[in-house]
Amino acid sequence: MARIGFIGLGRMGLPMARNAAKAGHAVRAYDITTAYHQAATEAGIVPCNRVDDAIADCEFAITMVPTGRQVHEVYLGDEGVLAKLPAGALVIDSSTINISEARALHDAGRTRGLAVLDAPVSGGVMGAEAGTLTFMVGGDAADLERARPVLEGMGHRIFHAGAAGSGQIAKICNNMMAACGMIVTAEAFALAKRFGMPAETLREIVSVSTGSCFSMTNYPPVPGLLPNVPSSREYTNGFAAALMLKDLRLAEQAGLDAGLPLPLGQAAAALFGMFCSAGHGQLDYSAIIKMLEGN
Repeated sequence: MARIGFIGLGRMGLPMARNAAKAGHAVRAYDITTAYHQAATEAGIVPCNRVDDAIADCEFAITMVPTGRQVHEVYLGDEGVLAKLPAGALVIDSSTINISEARALHDAGRTRGLAVLDAPVSGGVMGAEAGTLTFMVGGDAADLERARPVLEGMGHRIFHAGAAGSGQIAKICNNMMAACGMIVTAEAFALAKRFGMPAETLREIVSVSTGSCFSMTNYPPVPGLLPNVPSSREYTNGFAAALMLKDLRLAEQAGLDAGLPLPLGQAAAALFGMFCSAGHGQLDYSAIIKMLEGN
């Protein structure tokens, strides 16, 4: 059993912390609001009103917060988590942030003699709730092996992506592909609908043909094709379009840093930017089909 200080109890963080506690770990948690305290307590998590209380005597500090700025606010500075962690504690940041921000966190941890892993996830809210997340981990392989029992309580697939920042590289590439795949899948459904083809027919054909992809087989944007996906829940409780836009902009920045054009990724960012600007940022990213259909 490990002692875990968990920071960030949002739609992803709370079920992750719940599964860590369910796996037998001792979890103390902090969030900027107290709205999750009752749910945390019911899940066997000890909610804390201060970050310092959550990380006191912990062996692992885990963060799941929305932005790189928030990650650095949590960890850096004289009052940050890195300055207050017990000797030998291991940091696992599962937020999706800029590659350079992730590497800066590794460097800051190294300066204080603390190991850091950047370990963003794939699987969304459903994966977090089911404990089936995929972890893409950047950092030292030996540190990953130390963290593996903790990660296995929250996910089924754990990959060592490489050195510091590599987890973020994998995550940004994955989400750029997911966004582009969702857009073209939505366009295909919209086009077939205009010609009178039922969505069920298109999905049945394409799922076993060369156009098959995750958005078609496992996460369709059309309601009613699968029972447990966001499109069948009025596009709620999924991966928010605003977060997908954030990740697409991270990919854009990575492309600029690498001197590599990303025309499809940039087009996807533009479309999700329009969708979010229209007030739909909290809907699941599969709801982009509503805009593409003209709704």
